[in-house]
Amino acid sequence: MITLDFDKMGGLVPAVVQDYETREVLMLGFMNEAAWRSTLETGRATFFSRSRKELWIKGKTSGHYQIVKEVRIDCDDDAVLLLVEQVGDAACHTGHRSCFHKEVRGDTVRVVDSPVFDPRKVYGK
Repeated sequence: MITLDFDKMGGLVPAVVQDYETREVLMLGFMNEAAWRSTLETGRATFFSRSRKELWIKGKTSGHYQIVKEVRIDCDDDAVLLLVEQVGDAACHTGHRSCFHKEVRGDTVRVVDSPVFDPRKVYGK
């Protein structure tokens, strides 16, 4: 098993997720050792939810899974890059394709794309 340095961030490593074909940055999540092992074993992006303090498989609720096509780690072995096939229209729980849908210009922030699904219908919230 590849050993990552989970000590620097208290048991977690950041995981950047990009679309395998377009290289669009879809999201940033965090992995603990169990999420890392699950991702490698299942081929589905799995993260550790810092707010819920539990593992979550991306797409388990929404159906918008991320199938891992390639995994890279950085030079310090403390960050992960997942290149994925995004199943479903979006990676973001707000309904946007990417979690990075806000642009900063000077002292303002604007949303640069429209949601592709209604999160209330998907998550019931």
